[in-house]
Amino acid sequence: MAVATLSTVVLDCPDPVALAGFYAGLLGGEIVESSDSGDRWVDLTGIPGTPLAFQAAPGFVPPVWPAADGSQQLHLDLSVPDLDVAEKQVLALGATVLDAADRERSFRVYADPAGHPICLCRAA
Repeated sequence: MAVATLSTVVLDCPDPVALAGFYAGLLGGEIVESSDSGDRWVDLTGIPGTPLAFQAAPGFVPPVWPAADGSQQLHLDLSVPDLDVAEKQVLALGATVLDAADRERSFRVYADPAGHPICLCRAA
């Protein structure tokens, strides 16, 4: 029997509103700023799957990808019907390329505007 259910994936970042705007452009949904936390917490609601939230983190340092020791950090896998089309869209939203040279592979790796790795994965 499970102890808990996954309710939200929260990404630390320097500007929660700006990062929520990036993901709203990518995934859709509505940006909802928390009334009791000032500008420290923002939810992205109305998207399929597990909700995303964004939390202000003073002194935030973006993850290093790939890590020198080969370790993996948390990253998001996002399914898309067409990698070439999705790549153009995610770059227009402000993502940067981390690893997209292999055009035959079923995924490509980018960083969101705060530096979190995200993978666009060809939908099955």
